[in-house]
Amino acid sequence: MTILDKIVADKQKEVDLKKKLVPLKQLEQSILFERETISLIDQLKNSSSGIIAEHKRRSPSKAVINQQLNVQDVAKGYEEAGACGMSVLTDGKYFGGSLDDLLLARASCTLPLLRKEFIIDDYQIIEAKAHGADAILLIAAILDREVIKQFSELAQGLNINVLLEVHNEEELQKSIMPSLNMLGVNNRDLKTFKVSTQISKDLSDLIPDDFVKVSESGISSVAAIQDLKQYGYQGFLIGENFMKAPNPGESAKKFINELEK
Repeated sequence: MTILDKIVADKQKEVDLKKKLVPLKQLEQSILFERETISLIDQLKNSSSGIIAEHKRRSPSKAVINQQLNVQDVAKGYEEAGACGMSVLTDGKYFGGSLDDLLLARASCTLPLLRKEFIIDDYQIIEAKAHGADAILLIAAILDREVIKQFSELAQGLNINVLLEVHNEEELQKSIMPSLNMLGVNNRDLKTFKVSTQISKDLSDLIPDDFVKVSESGISSVAAIQDLKQYGYQGFLIGENFMKAPNPGESAKKFINELEK
C-alpha cells in the first residue's frame, strides 16, 4: 500500500464521519456558500508572476515545515506580496491543516483560495464552497475519468475553479474534458516523493492550449519559473519554499519582486 492509498483510505473514513455530523443541507446554509467566488484562472491569466502561494505546516515527505505561524498572518503576507492566489492545505492527519485554516484565510485576505485536499466525494466540494474556497484541487491519480467529470461539473455549477493535478501522460489523457480548463502538473512523484520540474516540461506539449497550465512542487528559484514559462506555464504553486522561512509573506514578496524585475 502506497502512502497515497493510505491517505485515501483514511480520507474515506473521515468523510463518512463528517457526513453524519454535518449534513449537506447545513453546509449549503452557510453564509459563505452564497458568496461570489473570485476566479483563480482569471488572476493567473492576467498576472506577470503567476504565483499561487501555499500554507502548509507539514507533509508526509518533509515532516514538519513550519508549525509556528498562524494562517491569518500568512494569508495577509501573501496578499501584500502580490501572490495571485493562496493554496490552503485542509488535510489534518498528514499535513496538519484544517477547514478552520480555510475560514481564517478567507477572513484575512481577498485572494482567490484553493482548497488543497484529497477530494474523493462530492460532499467535500460543497464543504469547500461553504468554507470560502474559490477553487479546488482534484487529483487524477486517485479518481477515474467519470468521477473527474462528475466532480468538475459540480464545481463548475458552483462557480468554483478546478485545478486538476496530473503526474504522467496517462493521467493527463483521461483528464481532458470540457468541464476543465486548468491543469496542474505535480513535479513530485507521489510514489517515491522525488521531485523534478522535468515532469512539467515533458507534459507541456500534451496539454491543450486553451488550458491554464500550472506547475506544482519543487519550485524554489526564479530561474526555474522563467524556464517553465517557456513551456507555456502561467501558474506556479509554491509552498515549502515560502513556509520554511520565518516570515512566508516576506519570503514571497522578495521572490515575486525578483521575478517581476
